[in-house]
Amino acid sequence: MAMAAIRERLAQGLPVLLDGGTGTELERRGAEMSHGAWCALATETAPDLLRAIHEDYIRAGADIVVANSFSNARHMLERAGAGDRAAPLTRRAVEIACEARDRAARGRPVAVAASLSHQMPMVPCAARDDPALRPSPERVRANLHEVASAAAAAGADLLLLEMMSRPLHIAPAIAAAEESGLPYWCGLSARLEGGEVVSFVWESLPFEESVAAVLAGRPEAVGIMHTHVDAVGPALEILKRFWNGPLIAYPDSGFFEMPRWRFEDVIAPDDLARRARSWHERGVQVFGGCCGLGPEHIRALAAWRRAGQCPLAAQAPAIGRRSARRPAAIALLRGRVAM
Repeated sequence: MAMAAIRERLAQGLPVLLDGGTGTELERRGAEMSHGAWCALATETAPDLLRAIHEDYIRAGADIVVANSFSNARHMLERAGAGDRAAPLTRRAVEIACEARDRAARGRPVAVAASLSHQMPMVPCAARDDPALRPSPERVRANLHEVASAAAAAGADLLLLEMMSRPLHIAPAIAAAEESGLPYWCGLSARLEGGEVVSFVWESLPFEESVAAVLAGRPEAVGIMHTHVDAVGPALEILKRFWNGPLIAYPDSGFFEMPRWRFEDVIAPDDLARRARSWHERGVQVFGGCCGLGPEHIRALAAWRRAGQCPLAAQAPAIGRRSARRPAAIALLRGRVAM
């Protein structure tokens, strides 16, 4: 099984590669983006293009490809008149990723992850959600349960919880992941504000609160994603105070104005590989790219990995579950998150 091979690499302290952005790569190659559901409908409108993107990431060296399910929650799809297609869109997204693996992996173990996010309906031409359109946490849990269950039924190996940045919505995302029966990893998103690390959402919530909400669950790996490269390091240092399991880092580059990604000042592939080297020195094992980063970035990460596959340490991090929480996390949970 692909996940067994990935867990073995993590246990040995060796690097694992995720893919790059899926939604932004679809846009970059000409797929139509939805004003309500961003890239979700491209699974139906551009399936061959989506499959080709997954194949390109696998051939670039990715050990995990992420299905196009980031925006598949019913409350997102309803904005595009497709609320009743959450489950079939998710199943098809996972199937397409599996098809790409069958065509491109050539016997190499490659896992298919399904993206699960707490993305909310957004203000047009902006990078923030509309609070008036947020469903209740109970509804969010039901909607994400629908996506996670469909992904599991379609054969996903892993759930990847992405852009975890608002505790109110992290909790139902964690619950949905736990209910799916699949292993799951969590990617937290952060930004720098006045030199301080805050959660990515526009409310400028303390980053530690999002860490606490994630660690209330049982993720197998936790890290920083969809975060500017300059904020990844500081965010990792905060996370490491509370988590000693496998660490993830996959930044974005550019910026979002719903429903378009602005490919401006995108980090060069070799520069990303240099950043990865520094994050590896901080203990990160899982690397990749998020919005704005494509197969050329994963190819550069794969070349870096080939050049020096040295384990992190003689004692590899504990893989997931609550055993990987540091003692400080218990106090954080008790003080900031209702258990």
